[in-house]
Amino acid sequence: MAKARLHHAPVTVEAPASSANLGPGFDSLALALELYLRVRVTPLAAGAEQLLVEGEGADEIGMDAGNRFLIGLEHGLQEFGLEPPVMRVEMTNEIPLARGLGSSAAACVAGLLAAEAMAGATLGAERLHRIATDIDGHPDNVAAALLGGFVIVSRDVGGAPRAARFEPPAALHAAVFIPEMTMRTADMRAALPELVSHADAAHNVGRTAMVVAALAADRLELLDAMSDDRLHEPYRAAHLTQLPVLVAAARRAGALGAALSGAGSAVLALADDPAVAEAVAAAMADAAANNNLAGRAVVIRPAAHGARVVNRTHI
Repeated sequence: MAKARLHHAPVTVEAPASSANLGPGFDSLALALELYLRVRVTPLAAGAEQLLVEGEGADEIGMDAGNRFLIGLEHGLQEFGLEPPVMRVEMTNEIPLARGLGSSAAACVAGLLAAEAMAGATLGAERLHRIATDIDGHPDNVAAALLGGFVIVSRDVGGAPRAARFEPPAALHAAVFIPEMTMRTADMRAALPELVSHADAAHNVGRTAMVVAALAADRLELLDAMSDDRLHEPYRAAHLTQLPVLVAAARRAGALGAALSGAGSAVLALADDPAVAEAVAAAMADAAANNNLAGRAVVIRPAAHGARVVNRTHI
């Protein structure tokens, strides 16, 4: 790789939210969603680093070692042999934190794309996927944030992540109930059993295949398989006891399928009509209110495009 040069013009990038698993597709399926993290990075000639955050996590995101955007940016610049400059970082975030909507994956990917733009060079999708997965640990969310659309992920024999992307069906709409309560991914991982039965594994293989057929072949009537998982949701429901009630309410209101979004706490329901999606969102909100779960419901579209540079002006 030729020696890159750090450009000092402002760079603006964006990356979408994502919902992983889609029910039975544990750690292997994800759908990008039209909630975005947008970040503008301005290198400074002098002075102290600055961070301004608007939207979700405005009181939680800091200029510290836990900021996944800054981690992604630093790793990306290191790939080009560059050191991070003093910067002003301005974030506008629509992605709720710790709700199973891929906020950390979006931040990692956005940081890497900002590094590419600042270096005036590219790493390629496969390398970006690997680096972001090393940082974030979730190749499904990372692939959806990076590529957009519907993704299937796995790891090769060496452990490197692989992804196949499909255009989401044009009619697809998502209703998402976003609780106020958060659920840490590490805690939700710890809630899972170390071993599962052969019968449960086989059950999920068949239903995961149906979800893939539904979204990759535009056979949306097959999405009922989303609501029939045996590998993770039964165990995570102990921490979100309202989950079965919300899924049932969504299905009664016309959702084709509904499931916990990632490790939670958000619940994702899919529909093939915007009016139905609105009815599903209202039904989940009512069910949550009737079961002492505070939160809000939104209707959004799948994100057809992944992370991208919105503005780049080199000087």
